[in-house]
Amino acid sequence: MIIIDKLCYTSGLRYVNTMEKFVFSMLTLLICIISKSITVSVVVLLVTGFLTVGKGGVSLSRYLKFMTIPLVFLFLSTTAILVNISHAPLDAFAIPLGSYYLTGSFYGLLKGARLIFTALAGVSCLYFLSFSTPITDILEVLKRLHVPGLIIELMLLIYRHIFIMLHTASAITNAQHSRLGNKNIRIAKKSFAAMMSAVFILSVKRGGALYNAMEARCYNGRIRVLSEERPAKYSEILFIAGFELFLVYCSRR
Repeated sequence: MIIIDKLCYTSGLRYVNTMEKFVFSMLTLLICIISKSITVSVVVLLVTGFLTVGKGGVSLSRYLKFMTIPLVFLFLSTTAILVNISHAPLDAFAIPLGSYYLTGSFYGLLKGARLIFTALAGVSCLYFLSFSTPITDILEVLKRLHVPGLIIELMLLIYRHIFIMLHTASAITNAQHSRLGNKNIRIAKKSFAAMMSAVFILSVKRGGALYNAMEARCYNGRIRVLSEERPAKYSEILFIAGFELFLVYCSRR
């Protein structure tokens, strides 16, 4: 079972109204992006982390492991903002390199910190939704919002295929490692190329098999999935409204 599916199906927030979770995640994400406030981002990180770990039941170690995934990309993307090469030293730090300085400004450090915290807060919003809501429920919300059916079906199929192919690639890589397929760079490159070609061939075969299976089950251009209605609770609606207003207030300070 895909780990994200396993987490959302066993989440303590699994049976909370899907529209509530969707609206909460999207509004919070929007406020984070617009405000670009470190205070707002920290509040969002704490609240969504508490909901995902404390209420949802996701282990803290696993949640932190998922949160560290975007950190690599964030540090690489913010390096250009934090560090400059200039003839004149800036006010934050300056390392002499001949006639140049490897330097940075306090404004650049603040801008980089805002970018990192905003991105992490946005990721935490998406993790909250992903770890508490199955993909079929999310697509049902998009259907209610009148998103074109073709886009919804493509999202469902692509979601399934991405993780199936990742699982296949991982299995092939483990098999190669057990046969010393990475003992040196030359063999590692050859193993990687063989793995990519095998994954491509398997993806084409599985795509054809999936379409044949859908045709055998009277596929008429629409994938129909059973959905369960879960009434919204006034206490949850009040919490969402109060929290979003609090974020707006914090962003204006």
